[in-house]
Amino acid sequence: MNSIADLASAITRHAPHTGMAGTNVPRLTLIRANGPSEPVPAVYEASLCLIAQGAKSVSLGDRKVVYDAARYLLVSVDLPLVGHVLEASADAPYLCCKIDLDQSALADLIVAEGGAGPRHDLSALAVYPGDPDLIDAACRLVRLLDRPESIATLAPLIEREILYRLLTGPHGPMLRHLASVDSHIGQVGRAIATIRNGFHTQLRIDDIASAAGMSPSSLHAHFKAITRMTPLDYQKQLRLQEARRLMLVAGASAGSAGFAVGYDSPSQFSREYRRLFGAPPRQDIERLQAAEDVAFAV
Repeated sequence: MNSIADLASAITRHAPHTGMAGTNVPRLTLIRANGPSEPVPAVYEASLCLIAQGAKSVSLGDRKVVYDAARYLLVSVDLPLVGHVLEASADAPYLCCKIDLDQSALADLIVAEGGAGPRHDLSALAVYPGDPDLIDAACRLVRLLDRPESIATLAPLIEREILYRLLTGPHGPMLRHLASVDSHIGQVGRAIATIRNGFHTQLRIDDIASAAGMSPSSLHAHFKAITRMTPLDYQKQLRLQEARRLMLVAGASAGSAGFAVGYDSPSQFSREYRRLFGAPPRQDIERLQAAEDVAFAV
């Protein structure tokens, strides 16, 4: 069985440079950082994060969790988190594989395993002790990058195994509850999808609530309980993060980036950007360009 050291070796081989590296394996991202980072806000997709070396903290509002090679992170729905690499160096870099949860495959597996479950109070953001079976499966998934001709056939099988391990693990009841049509977390998940698909447009709370199958007041209460922010604040964070990406990766100006994500007022964009990222757009981008680990190790 593959160990955490084997996973670290596989990630090192396929992520030789700092930053987030997309791969030819669907939904698999490799992350490397050669030093600690400052806290960086980002929206984390529903995903499993396995650290092979180093440590990191993530925060949702006032709730903070720390995970490392002995503990894995599971995010059940897309959440606005603040990530902070705690332990990393050039000799012992932070190494992580992130596996986004395929919601349709998860739903099919839940049906095959007996359907959705009853309500549970587990958090949508959770850390659990390392699972040798998950580590072994993740290592085999990363190693498919050595044999690209096998990815199309074997990746879906390994991914299904990983989802099965999660369903039969300590977070299984939450994932089953999430699949329930009338569960609050499932409804909030649909609201999140609606916002993410149209974050650059003018969204009305009534429309988001309708898509989620909730009343506006119920949406507001349960959305805030799960994400620690209101639906419109969530949309605002998505807009600002996309604007940041456009400036950093595509070289867009602050004005064009703000307009592209739905801001009509440059001053409002600059004000809200500074509130989230701690500096005006131009100053923030210059800082990130000078420190790539800060920009990408999230």
